[in-house]
Amino acid sequence: MFPVVILAGGLATRLRPITEKIPKALVEINGRPFIEHQLELLARNGISRVVLSVAYLGEMIAEHVGDGGRFGVSVSYSFDGDRYLGTAGAIRRALPLLGPEFFTLYGDSYLTVPFAEVGAAFNASGQRALMTVYRNEGAFDASNVEFAAGRIVAYDKRQRTARMQHIDYGLGVFESGVFAELPEGEPADLATVYRDVLAAGGLAAFEVRERFYEIGTVAGIEDTERFLKERGA
Repeated sequence: MFPVVILAGGLATRLRPITEKIPKALVEINGRPFIEHQLELLARNGISRVVLSVAYLGEMIAEHVGDGGRFGVSVSYSFDGDRYLGTAGAIRRALPLLGPEFFTLYGDSYLTVPFAEVGAAFNASGQRALMTVYRNEGAFDASNVEFAAGRIVAYDKRQRTARMQHIDYGLGVFESGVFAELPEGEPADLATVYRDVLAAGGLAAFEVRERFYEIGTVAGIEDTERFLKERGA
């Protein structure tokens, strides 16, 4: 199974004052830091290697998680350094710790999609990248993907259209060369990388049928807590 890079370096301003002294990854969900739920989910999906890309209060995450062994995975760390690199810039920094292909996952997402199926779809596609999409219809966040006949027609987080009924689900798969082409040490956004790969005809898609859960907002935390409590987590 591909390794996973978790993008856990954001400032989490929408969760202030909760995240004034702790990073979002350590926000408690049902009495446990969210990162514990996330890593255990990955382990259940057969993921053995995780790279945590961290910035804001990243040392606290590293101190809590350690090598990841108690959660069933092997964890290493990539720090942004003195300059915040954004989601794609952070992945560029983490490339030496990743293999030729890898999953990308946001640090506030809890995704029940079968990772093995997504990885298999990426391998079968022959493309440079894959985006998972969900028919959101504006239910949980603003839809930003036009998806038709099994392919992504358009993707834009800012310039949305009525034809956009799907949303970027939050799990991606990439070949490392996509990020190796970015300038090292320069800020870059993952959404821009997705758009560029799509424009070049290199973006595959995998449609997910189950909704996503996230802790980026207070409402998202409440939803995620309820969902995990129902599952006994």
